[in-house]
Parts: sequence; C-alpha cells; structure tokens
Amino acid sequence: MRITTTDKEHITTFIHACIRNGMTHVVCSPGSRNASIIIAIDEHPALETIVVHDERSAAFYALGMAQELKTPVGLVCTSGSAMLNYYPAVAEAFYQCIPIVVMSADRPSEWVNHGDGQTIVQEGVYTNHIRYEASISKELDEAEIRFEVNRAFEAGLKLWKGPIHFNLPLEEPLYGKREIDWNKEEVIENRSEVSTLENSVKAELREIWENSPRKMILIGQHDKDLALQNGLFELCNDNSIAVLVESTSNLKHQRWVHCIDRTLGGISDDEIEKFQPDLLITFGGAIISKRIKLFLRKAPIKSHWKIGHDFPEMNTYRKLTHSIELGPAEFVHELLSMDLAQNASNFGSTWKQRDFLNQEKLPAFFETIPYSDMSVFETVLDYIPENAYLHMANSSVVRYCQLYDPIPSLRYFANRGTSGIDGSTSTACGVALSSPTVCNVLITGDVSFFYDSNAFWNNQLPSNLRVFLINNGGGGIFRIIPGPRESDQLERYFEAQHDRKAEFICKAHDVNYMSASSLSEIENQMADFFEESDRPKLMEIFTPRELNGEVLAQYFEFLK
Repeated sequence: MRITTTDKEHITTFIHACIRNGMTHVVCSPGSRNASIIIAIDEHPALETIVVHDERSAAFYALGMAQELKTPVGLVCTSGSAMLNYYPAVAEAFYQCIPIVVMSADRPSEWVNHGDGQTIVQEGVYTNHIRYEASISKELDEAEIRFEVNRAFEAGLKLWKGPIHFNLPLEEPLYGKREIDWNKEEVIENRSEVSTLENSVKAELREIWENSPRKMILIGQHDKDLALQNGLFELCNDNSIAVLVESTSNLKHQRWVHCIDRTLGGISDDEIEKFQPDLLITFGGAIISKRIKLFLRKAPIKSHWKIGHDFPEMNTYRKLTHSIELGPAEFVHELLSMDLAQNASNFGSTWKQRDFLNQEKLPAFFETIPYSDMSVFETVLDYIPENAYLHMANSSVVRYCQLYDPIPSLRYFANRGTSGIDGSTSTACGVALSSPTVCNVLITGDVSFFYDSNAFWNNQLPSNLRVFLINNGGGGIFRIIPGPRESDQLERYFEAQHDRKAEFICKAHDVNYMSASSLSEIENQMADFFEESDRPKLMEIFTPRELNGEVLAQYFEFLK
C-alpha cells in the first residue's frame, strides 16, 4: 500500500513499530514541534485520531479510551510544558495500571537549557510514575528503534500494565512529507505466561487457610470478570468467608457485602472482635472506604495475602505477609483445585446478616430526610438506564455512591488510582467516545466539574454522555470528613465556597443544559434527559450546602 508520511524516517519507523504493538488510537494536542509526529499519525490508515487542545484533558481522554478499548492509546504533544500537563493522567494510569503511550516532541538535546523557546528537560520527567521510557532520536537505526519500542510496549502491556513514554527530539523543518510503501504487519501479541503456585507454596497457604476460621476477601477497583466472579461463587460455599466489594469492583452477588460503610456503621465497639478476620485476601486496585482501611489496620490479622502482579510490596493495611503474583481469577482457580477443608465458622454470614439488617432499616430513614445531596443520590441512581456505564467523580460523589447497593447491569468507573478531581469529566468522555452505543452517565460535584470543564472544549463530544452535576456551592467533602468542618478556615480555604453555575459553560460548548433544585424538578426532566440526542446533556442539581453534611451524619447515626 502506498501511503503519505513525514519525511523524517525515524519517526515513520517509530510510528510503524507502535502500530505493530497494538496502538490504534491517538489523542493529539496542537503544536508545532510535534508536526512530524502528527503527519505520520494522521496520514496513516491504521490509526484513528481525535484532537483535544488542553493537554491535561487530552491525557484523561486517552485514559478513558484505553479503559474501554483495552488497547494502548497514544498521546502526542508539542515540546516544553505541554507534556507536564499530561502528568496527572500519567500518574492515574500508573496506579490504575492502564497502558497509555505518551509521545512528547522535543528540541534537539543541544538546545536544552540554552534559552530556546518551549524547551525544558523532558527526559525522565515521568520517571517515578512510568513503566518504561525511551528517547527516540534520528541517531537510532531502524532495528534500534524497533527494539526500544518493542521493549517499552512489553513493559506496558504485560502482567503489570501501565503508561510508557517516548521522548522524540526533532529538528526543523518539521512539515515535510514523502510517500512510501507500507505493508501491514501482524500485531505483536504480548502474551503473558500462565503462572501457577508451587507445591510448597500451596502447602503453606493450605495450612494458613484451614487454620483461619474467619476469612475476608476484600476486592478493590476491578473490571468485570466473569471467570473471577464464577470462581468466587464456588469458593464462597465456605461460610467462613466474608466477601466485601465496592461498586468499582464490578463484581456482585447476593451473599456478598456491597456497601462496606453502611455495614461498618452498624457495628458497635463491643462487637468489633467477631467481625475481624484472621486471614485477609485482597484483589484489585484502590479501596474507596476509609472506614474499612482503618478497621483492618487496627484488626489483629494474622495473615494478609495480596493477590496480583502490580505493586507487589503495597502494604495498605500494614499486615502484609504474602504477595502472590497471580491474577485474581487464576488464584481463585488454584484455591479451588486444592480441595480445601471447609471451616465450621459462620464469619461470612455474620457480615452479610449485619449488612442485610442495616439495608432493611434504611427505607424508614430516607422517608424522613430533607432535600439534600443524599436524597438526590437516591433519586438519581434509580433512574440510571440498564446496562449503562456509570462514572463517579472523586471526592464526595464516589463516597455517596458506595452507600447504595450497586445496580447489577451497570459498569462502574472512577479515577481511584490517585483519587484526584482533575480529570473525571475528560475520562468519562474518553470512555463514551469508545462506547458509542452505550449510555455513559457521569455524576460529578461542582468543584470537580469546573476544574475539568475544558473536557467540553473539542469537536468530538460524545452524544451518548449524560452528566449530573451536583452543585452544593463548594467542596462538600470538607463538611463530611472530620477535621476541616471544625476549622475556622472551612468556608474560605477548604470548602472554597462559590456561586458559579454551569449554564454558560454548556452554552459555549453546545451541551444541552437543564437545572433542578428539588426532587420533583429532577424527576420531571428525567425522560427528556435520557432521550437520545445529537449532543450530550447536563443536568445541574443545586443542593443546600450547609445541610448536606448534617444529613449524612444522621445517616450513620441512624445505623447505630
């Protein structure tokens, strides 16, 4: 096939190597120093591109696209400070183990730190939050470039996935083109070897398992995984196992505890001991609940098995005894194959019964509460369409969502790698662009939304996106967590009160806007809100700033 590309041969070789390693989509931000890379990408028939001006937003778009596509998504920017704006998303991708491919154009090395425009020290910028980084210069021959690219993608795509970075020094002129023959090559499959437990390890685990009458499996952020879910179903026929999950675990079963804080809220100090595990097994990424972290850090746990290939030394609960580098589904399969003896303990039932009792109590509470964040969440969550993707912005939104039972058909998203507020809308947009037949719903707070409002500043906003913006006039989280709410600096410095509205941001970007200040106003607009349209829609819901924290405190008091 005859194709047009840049006249810089090393860039053409580089892009072809990225394609061969599975990169099919690239998010581009405008610039000049990256012109040669843009030309090679845009002219290539194997690549699809979108353009997002704001580099911080662009990187979160790529993050969302990679989450949905399950393939490495490229990012390309000009030289200088542009690549620094990628850093929040790079860090998020690092801790969520998502492969994004940063391609930063650079000045030739002889001009770094010599007063040239848009020039900083770019090599090594992401060192602490990257799986691999390399410099691709014209001095490298074709074989050396392919070697570096292959090695980088192998690091980013194998068992411990994550972002990779290529820095590309480029000399002027930058806009030249040429035609070449391109023969499509088969994509390199970064297949990971299937691991199993050694017999000596199995014997050790068996002894611990069979001598632990109280076992807890705690699952953090995770993709839907049918093999893992089915394996856990079978494993949990043993009533000595309590399984605790969050909505972001994307694993559901009627015998498991899905609302951890709701359950913990009903456990008194006098009965804590019977809820404490001897053996803790953890899967997946970050846990949202701060309460369960504190609970487990104080518990006299004898063994903690961390399962997974990433961050093997991560010791969240300060009880780590075994880091087992197997995938969660593979580990559960190994346990099932060991034909472990069941324990007579009712530890699993103890946890589930308490969860069920608290769940049964709550309808009476919700009948009495005033209009507030909590009543809004209860209403909004009831209207999410079946099989939708639900994106939860950070801070108070993702915490509120954990107080309600997850909807089985939904897939839940949240940027819990670093838990920052800086890219929730852009990430949701990236996922929505990559899942055009699915309704993507984002629930966000006002601070998160305004911080990332440039997510709407591009020409490919997904029409399948629906945004609920809960506007309580500031950082409502600081009226919930202890410490800042008793501080004299609460309103100005922590909550950072404001009276901003999203209406004119929506108008500027042609996003259909609605607003509501009561439950009836919300409900009366729901049919129109979820009706198909050629533009995204946003409903701004105003709630009483000072009342929200009081209602949430009453919720936990009610559970006692």
